[in-house]
Amino acid sequence: MKTNFNKAFPEQEILFNKYPDFWYPKKIGARKIILKEGDVSKKLYFINKGCVRLWTYNNGAEITIQFFFENDLVCSIESFLKNKPSVFYLETIEDCDLIVIKKSNWKIVLKENPQYKEMSFEFVTQRMFNYFNHFLSYIQDNPEERYRKLLKDKPHIIQRVPLQYIATYLGITTVSLSRIRARLK
Repeated sequence: MKTNFNKAFPEQEILFNKYPDFWYPKKIGARKIILKEGDVSKKLYFINKGCVRLWTYNNGAEITIQFFFENDLVCSIESFLKNKPSVFYLETIEDCDLIVIKKSNWKIVLKENPQYKEMSFEFVTQRMFNYFNHFLSYIQDNPEERYRKLLKDKPHIIQRVPLQYIATYLGITTVSLSRIRARLK
């Protein structure tokens, strides 16, 4: 199986080769739920190709928390680590080629290779940092400023993600997003 591990996580290429039975490929079409709110996250996904979003409901409306692309690891971290029901959904936005490892196997990898605990810690820390920055943006920036930052810092999201998901990520309606985009042209 061809992976992009060596590009993003050289250590994972080593782990993939050392534990080939732990990892398995999974192709999933666009707009498919891979984890539902209330389910316990028992798998860690490496995105070889595609895009996944992490989202939840608030008063009946979808709120996108984060997007993940090639070479990202994704799971509902809180659920995965604490073995508690997820408060999020994971959904593919595009057709995805994923490489999956079960939590039970991931624990074996970490037990037998303690040096990779730091990699896991960095993964969790980066996710928390992303959550924090996103939350802070809601407090400090108006919707147009949030959109400008997204254009500047993460243009790949604008290029690949449907506008309705970008709007929920920015905390606005698609109509408001259309108006902002029209003003900035």
